[in-house]
Amino acid sequence: MTRHADVVEASRRPRDFSSAEGINLFDRPPESLEFFDSMINMDDPRHARLRRIVSRAFTPSMIGRLEAEIRRVAATIVDELVERGAGDFVAEVAERLPLTIICRLMGVPEDRHRFVAERTNVILGAGDSEYTPRDDPGAVLNAAADLSGMVHELAAERIEAPADDLTSRLVNANVDGEKLTAGELGSFFGLLLQAGSETTRTAISHGLLLLTAHPDQKRRWADDFERYAATATEEIVRCASPIIYMRRTAARDCELNGHRFAAGDKLLLYYYSANRDETVFDAPERFDIARSPNPHLGFGAPGPHYCLGAHLARSEVTAVFRELLARAPGVHAAGEPDRLRSNFLNGIKRLPCAL
Repeated sequence: MTRHADVVEASRRPRDFSSAEGINLFDRPPESLEFFDSMINMDDPRHARLRRIVSRAFTPSMIGRLEAEIRRVAATIVDELVERGAGDFVAEVAERLPLTIICRLMGVPEDRHRFVAERTNVILGAGDSEYTPRDDPGAVLNAAADLSGMVHELAAERIEAPADDLTSRLVNANVDGEKLTAGELGSFFGLLLQAGSETTRTAISHGLLLLTAHPDQKRRWADDFERYAATATEEIVRCASPIIYMRRTAARDCELNGHRFAAGDKLLLYYYSANRDETVFDAPERFDIARSPNPHLGFGAPGPHYCLGAHLARSEVTAVFRELLARAPGVHAAGEPDRLRSNFLNGIKRLPCAL
């Protein structure tokens, strides 16, 4: 599904187009279900139950309280970049902000952040031999098991001694008599890392590439940052399209916009293509920080699986470029990106930058 209208329509019809059979090109091996069987791989009523529990803890007010923390972390990261004068933008900026915020949100100790980053790279780098060597087929499952074990330990601690973090809220949340099990918490943390950390890292990395390639747009934003903050952030996400596609499986014989599907047919909803649909976006290949309206699908299409952390991602992208353009306006990509070998994530592994 490459057209905007088709992707939107399929996303709005979960009874016809199921997520429960998997969201990647290939079916999941049964042994991976414990960690990867998260909300994103579910249909109602299981999906609705988990989202209802998580939403009570993942409230806008809680994200609002994070705003100051996001700005502080972004400022520290940019301070260090300015002091160095050059470096790898992915490792030193784009990866650090969302990973730090997600870990602090969950209450993961500072000395475990690198542990989380390394395991997440292995999981999301499946298919890239740098992260998942061909002679180690169990690397992804081992990394998932490591993260799951860490989360279970953290959850046990928070049940005994709750703190002011998301893990405490989730393990102690009681919505209509229900709460997350240990397995559900582990899979949610996996989803949070993938959807909330890696995709934001990808958007920030592409943001620097876009601003480097379009110096006029960079100057325009730097000259009046707050005026364009919201629209520029949305345009970065549209152009980056961090998740290239999501899969759905036809749950029954049905029709969508004139196309017939049989039960069991697999559909790939190509957000990257839908975000460049010329029937929806004027001059879609143009990077325009003032683009409005901008009904991109970078956070998924409207429907039950629209990204729960979209507001958090927007805040992080905005915060890092606010600091960069104010205090390091000469920042630019100083070479070609080293791209992740993936058909699912539009990732960048390394990107040299200079001031």
